[in-house]
Amino acid sequence: MNFNSAKFARIISTIFVPPSFTLLTFIFLTNYLEININKILITILVALIFGFISPIWLFLHYRKKESIIDIDASIKEERTIPMLISVLFFVAGFAILFFAEINLIILAFWFCYISNTLLTVLINRVWKISAHTMGAAGPAAVFTFVLGYNGLLFLLLVLILGWSRVKLKCHTVAQVITGGILAFASTYFQIYFIVNSFGK
Repeated sequence: MNFNSAKFARIISTIFVPPSFTLLTFIFLTNYLEININKILITILVALIFGFISPIWLFLHYRKKESIIDIDASIKEERTIPMLISVLFFVAGFAILFFAEINLIILAFWFCYISNTLLTVLINRVWKISAHTMGAAGPAAVFTFVLGYNGLLFLLLVLILGWSRVKLKCHTVAQVITGGILAFASTYFQIYFIVNSFGK
């Protein structure tokens, strides 16, 4: 059987959408960093509702209205409103995690979803940076912060995802690379700053 690289790229691109990384990353982080079962459940529930279900529902809603023309959101102008609404979801999730006194690293990483999405909206006004690779590189950064050099292994998945977006002609190599580097650096340094500034 011949290997169909385009079909494989589509599978990778569909499975590893940013909300998937959000949910999986917070499930790992809360089980790795928290010992309080209530805080673990709150974190996972917030990630599920505000980081996974809500953004996917929003995308499907806009697709149904034909405000987004295809599953890749190929037209960058169509991404702005859904991204801004997603920021509101992230702010709501951050408020819940803050008042629940969740681990500071987890809270800092959730804050990155607010700041990085706003950064993406600004860049998206002039250039269609890859949200897929940004959505994968952010988790790679927090894994590196928590696990050290072992977390860098996650970058292999970022590379595979980036390849899939180029293969599907959704982005250029430059858009993919820039998205990955920007999200990794932005996330890592924001977490570093927050933890070192507000940590006990």
